[in-house]
Amino acid sequence: MRAVAVARVPLPLGMAVRPGDPALYVVSKAGKVFALRGGRVDRVPALDLSGQVSRGDEQGLLGLAFSPSGAFAYVNYTDRRGNTNVVEYAWRNGTAVLSSRRVVLFVRQPFPNHNGGDLVFGPDGDLYIGLGDGGSDYSRGDPQGDPDRNGQNLGVLLAKMLRIEPRLPDGSLPPGGAPYAIPPDNPFVDRSGVKPEIWAYGLRNPWRYSFDGATGDLWIGDVGAGAREEVDLQPAGSDSGRNYGWNAMEGTVEWRSPPPDAVPPVYEYDHHGGGCAVTGGYVYRGNAIPALKGWYVFGDFCTGTVSALRLVPGGRRVYVISAADIEGLSSFGQDQRGELYAMSLGGVVYKLVS
Repeated sequence: MRAVAVARVPLPLGMAVRPGDPALYVVSKAGKVFALRGGRVDRVPALDLSGQVSRGDEQGLLGLAFSPSGAFAYVNYTDRRGNTNVVEYAWRNGTAVLSSRRVVLFVRQPFPNHNGGDLVFGPDGDLYIGLGDGGSDYSRGDPQGDPDRNGQNLGVLLAKMLRIEPRLPDGSLPPGGAPYAIPPDNPFVDRSGVKPEIWAYGLRNPWRYSFDGATGDLWIGDVGAGAREEVDLQPAGSDSGRNYGWNAMEGTVEWRSPPPDAVPPVYEYDHHGGGCAVTGGYVYRGNAIPALKGWYVFGDFCTGTVSALRLVPGGRRVYVISAADIEGLSSFGQDQRGELYAMSLGGVVYKLVS
């Protein structure tokens, strides 16, 4: 497996595909969405929010997802005050309809880091939103340790994976003027004092997650603190409401008494080899690299190493291979055929090839 440069985009941080549309839509951290068509980047952005986003290291335009119908696009960005905004736009003729802007979710961020920012529509048609723990101002004890204790607090949205319905299945808006509906089978719908949007919790900073197109399994790359980077897995059909342990656990490292329901990662690695921040990716389901089929491809921002992981069925062993190195590895993308791409904050979009 190697990486071949296919396009240049300023600060690429994500990629999304739209049903029925051959373009690849690349997210720029600086606030723009560019369409990549036939190997060429459109000169005019499909969406330009550059005047609305904050520019900190972990801020900006952080995520993009298209509705299953392709009629709407959803973006996740930090505004100029640093707060999280999930906004809907109608999408026509390859561009966003700016007049259709609708705020779906607003979350106040206490600090500028650990914003998460990914958006993914699941096989169920619902929108999954990953939020970090809110970060720290680096003045309250351990700067990496979730000083507001959001990880295990089910009364807040931070440090969670959310699951919502921004529109009903027929495309209409939720009743009563609500910005979104809560799926009735969300795990905490009927619990007093708990946010009903929560699908999973105990996440420090979920930086890229994806559903396996063949199995429906949810793979999460969760950025660690000073000791461990972790990959979490929620198999399709398993119980929702999973607790991935933060901030009692960093991977399998105990910070305090671990909660009894904490789910350990399926893979973790320490920082001794230079790694510092996992970049979640995809299970490969394309055809260009036959030997990679069924492997989960992910990476690390600091080393730039692209790796692939395979779980042994019925066992606990994990096989990992490492291949291409990409400086400033910020994200992965998947095209309509299941082929994989990787992005560098240096401004290059790569395609992974055999």
